[in-house]
Amino acid sequence: MKEDIHILASANIPTGFGDFQMKVFGVDDNEYSPHIALISKELNISNPVLVRVHSECITGDLFWSKRCDCGQQLNESMRRISEEGGVLVYLRQEGRGIGIINKLKAYNLQDNGLDTAEANIALGFPIDQREFNVAIKILNELGITRIKLLTNNPEKVSAMNTTTIDVVTREKIIIPPCSDNLRYLRTKQNEMGHMLDMDVGEKAKV
Repeated sequence: MKEDIHILASANIPTGFGDFQMKVFGVDDNEYSPHIALISKELNISNPVLVRVHSECITGDLFWSKRCDCGQQLNESMRRISEEGGVLVYLRQEGRGIGIINKLKAYNLQDNGLDTAEANIALGFPIDQREFNVAIKILNELGITRIKLLTNNPEKVSAMNTTTIDVVTREKIIIPPCSDNLRYLRTKQNEMGHMLDMDVGEKAKV
């Protein structure tokens, strides 16, 4: 993303979790899929701001697929941000950056025995090729410098810590596993280092 990312449009958005202001960010004024910030009405940037950086997941966020915990993480983030004041940064990088087509191909490989990391590698991609520099630019545009980062992913913490953004604390967002996503969550914890507090032998909640 170029350095001249800017706000393309904004509007008030009432939701089931509360009222937000939505701002969309990009380079091209006619951009079809810009990045999004949902900003709580309770935002106070003089204090550390609760921030969730959430990468797009069409299957989980929109259709509530049980193969991942993304939709539940998104809803829990919106609930907390609405109650506590904060910002949800929604990045348009589907499937850890490989897009919806390749994501579905990866699902087919997983159905044949590969885990989520092995499937991406088999398709010729890194395990995770997401980037978070756009989120940092969005926070800069919003004047936010100190955050409470709502994440289980150490890569997001590392990305923020290399910038002027001060991660005052990391706050976990744990979703209980179900039988459909237990292996996926274990792979995120054991191979990608996500801090999910899962016991290796933990039983799924059906």
